[in-house]
Amino acid sequence: MPVLTKVVYDDGVGPFGVLSVRFSLAAVVLLVLARLRGEALPRGRAAVGLLLLGGVGYAAQSLCYFSALERISASLTALLLYSYPPLVVLLAAVLARRRPRAVALGCVAVATVGTALTIGPVQGGQAVGVALGLAAALAYAVYIVVSSRIAPSGGHFATSAVVMAGAGGVYDLLALSTGAPLPGSARAWSALVAVALVGTVVAVTAFFAALERLGPGDTAVVSTAEPVVSVSVAAAVLGERLGAVQVAGGALVLVAVVVLARLAPEPDAVPV
Repeated sequence: MPVLTKVVYDDGVGPFGVLSVRFSLAAVVLLVLARLRGEALPRGRAAVGLLLLGGVGYAAQSLCYFSALERISASLTALLLYSYPPLVVLLAAVLARRRPRAVALGCVAVATVGTALTIGPVQGGQAVGVALGLAAALAYAVYIVVSSRIAPSGGHFATSAVVMAGAGGVYDLLALSTGAPLPGSARAWSALVAVALVGTVVAVTAFFAALERLGPGDTAVVSTAEPVVSVSVAAAVLGERLGAVQVAGGALVLVAVVVLARLAPEPDAVPV
């Protein structure tokens, strides 16, 4: 998704235009899938909570992430996002008013060192991009912790559709009010549709299919392939390269994530 987004940005489209199309198209497709699977849409307070989760929590995370992509490489943005699992551990411990296990705290320390190495020396506008990437990780950690408490059980496609509709509504308004441009070329439109369908709908569908077969712990471990794939594709398509120290830092973060995933089941978040 970060590599495809870079292609859309090259066509002169900004975050508001990208996110408006991404969430709105994904919401429509997921609503159709939910209908085909016979899933009922959440109602009442559950629906309001999910709309706010998407319109506030996920919208903020996505804005930080996609704004970071405007300023720093797709590779670095993807690696920075993966500082969120240690943040989830800390936030969950604070809310539960209990101290994390020593191993979990060790993972947090390792991930913090890895994140610092991944960032490396920054200057000028890149510092803003790094700050936005870290803000995206923090926003996603908050989103996961909150969603684990308010998301209803079952009906995953319907639940995800409502969350994306909340985020899509916010970005539709922002795109219209600011006159955000949409792609002007077939290449950019193809990339943007792929962001919505492959990078969002297919990703969510595949994640739930994995959960049913592997369970949350193993699914979380397998999902650490995401930043590795992003870095590899960015190198092949965009010619981006990370230094040896940044690669080592990213590896430390991913090792910490794998260990954390093995410690205990992750929160029942809505992975959108």
